[in-house]
Amino acid sequence: MKRITVLLADDNTLARRDIRKILELEDDLEVIGEAKNGHQAVALVKKLRPALVLMDIAMPRLDGLQATRQILKAVPATKVVMLSAHGDDEYIEAAANSGAMGYLIKHTAVDNLCQAIREVHKGNTFLSPSIPKYLHKRYRKKQMH
Repeated sequence: MKRITVLLADDNTLARRDIRKILELEDDLEVIGEAKNGHQAVALVKKLRPALVLMDIAMPRLDGLQATRQILKAVPATKVVMLSAHGDDEYIEAAANSGAMGYLIKHTAVDNLCQAIREVHKGNTFLSPSIPKYLHKRYRKKQMH
């Protein structure tokens, strides 16, 4: 079985550690790198070519939205799932506009994290279930354009 390679991008060391622990329990997922800011995430994607990046939206030096745009321009095959503490319309729309195919709210991410990675890796969009249904429709519409 070919494993889905994942890069973790979050300025919170504890968050990265916890996400890594969750993903390491899965046979089909492999964390191949970690970045603590957007610049580092872009550089590591260019070097390591992960299938997917779990990207924190709020990071120093270069936020997750700008980093996602740069990553998708440099390595278009890489997929991005945005992680955020915010479920507001503006954040979700900004993530869709940046090219992220998934959006997880951090406090609900544990249950959905692996599912989100697998779905986005297949080319589908994935949003936290706690996000209102009308935003799901808007997000998917943005992804189609």
